[in-house]
This record gives sequence, structure tokens and C-alpha cells, in this order.
Amino acid sequence: MQDIAEHLTAVHLKRCSRGKRCLYEGSTPPGGFPNSWNGASYCTSELAIMKNNEIHTWDRGYDDDGNQVWGQKEGPYEFKPAPTSSFNDMFSPLNFPPPPSMERRIEGSFVLQE
Repeated sequence: MQDIAEHLTAVHLKRCSRGKRCLYEGSTPPGGFPNSWNGASYCTSELAIMKNNEIHTWDRGYDDDGNQVWGQKEGPYEFKPAPTSSFNDMFSPLNFPPPPSMERRIEGSFVLQE
């Protein structure tokens, strides 16, 4: 259970101040959470939900000396919503019909015997 618990973190979100680009933002508590991946001793996470529907996340791991050992060095990952046109594109995976059923009714005068 310890291995699983080590990778669980909590980010507490709060509403952003007026005038900021975000709706909600939050981070792990000061000092982060214990983490041993790739030489880290602790990790931190920051999360922002933006007014333009983007989500920004920045996860980093640090060793005992405070050196960053994993994660993005220069700013968060930015997840942007798919453009509306992608939902209407005939080749979009969102628009493919379900695969046809493998069961087919056989029309005709067949008699099946076991």
C-alpha cells in the first residue's frame, strides 16, 4: 500500500482573484509529498483552470538538496480544448460510427441441422 500511497497527491483549488486569466488555481501543500521516482525525495504539483477552458499543470520532483530531478523545467503543460471544427470533421475519431455488428440475419429458405 505504501507504493500506491506515495504517488497520490492532493491539490486544493481556490477561485482566482479578479483580473487573473484563471478561474481556479491550486498546488500541493508547502514541501510537497514524498516521492522516490527517478531519484526524487518529494514532488510538487500546480494546477490552473483557465477562463479560456485550458488546463495548466506543472508537476516536478526534487531530491534531498532541492534540485529538480524530473518534470518540466520551464513552465506548465498546457492542455487546450479541441477546436469546434474537429467535432464536425468526417475523419475525426469523435465522429466514427460504431463498428457494425458481427451478427447478421440470413434471409432465405435455409434449414440448419445440428
